[in-house]
Amino acid sequence: MHMLPRTLWHQLFVGPRGPKLGFTDVSRSQFRVWPTDLDILRHMNNGKYLSLMDVGRYDLMQRNGVLDMFKAEGWYPVVVNQTISYRKSLNPWMKFTMESRILGIDDQAVYMEQRFVRPAPASSGIAGEPEIYARAVVRARILRRSGGVVKMDEIIEKSGVDPATLHVPEAYLEWGATTKLPSTRADTPSVWE
Repeated sequence: MHMLPRTLWHQLFVGPRGPKLGFTDVSRSQFRVWPTDLDILRHMNNGKYLSLMDVGRYDLMQRNGVLDMFKAEGWYPVVVNQTISYRKSLNPWMKFTMESRILGIDDQAVYMEQRFVRPAPASSGIAGEPEIYARAVVRARILRRSGGVVKMDEIIEKSGVDPATLHVPEAYLEWGATTKLPSTRADTPSVWE
């Protein structure tokens, strides 16, 4: 299934019918690996994971009320960093769940974790517990449609979230600091060392 129909399906039918969530609750979106998700090795293409993560983040924002707040304020999120680790392949026709959660913030961005999970096989001894197939960390900035960046303090104020509930692991904060690119106002030539 191509991304546009899948995205619209989740935005128009799945998300609005899902349970409402708190700001830091975990959203769970159900998917299946379609033939259009496959690469030449006949498992889900690594780039497809990133595309599906967009759908999962939208579902999270729709169900925790952040999307309504963004629309009212004229804000929108953009991904500025993301990293993903793959553990097991998602193969044709497999059903899987994407778990998405807001972890917290640094001085400039919001951090989220997203997981691709399936029920653990009965042979693992923990049948029924979800098993992680891939995990991603995403860092997103919030921009104003009128121009400029939304400050994190303003997001906390407008959302009413308790900052004490926002915890970003130190390793993720370090990753965010070491992988970000210079400001769009800075010269950033492509010079290989």
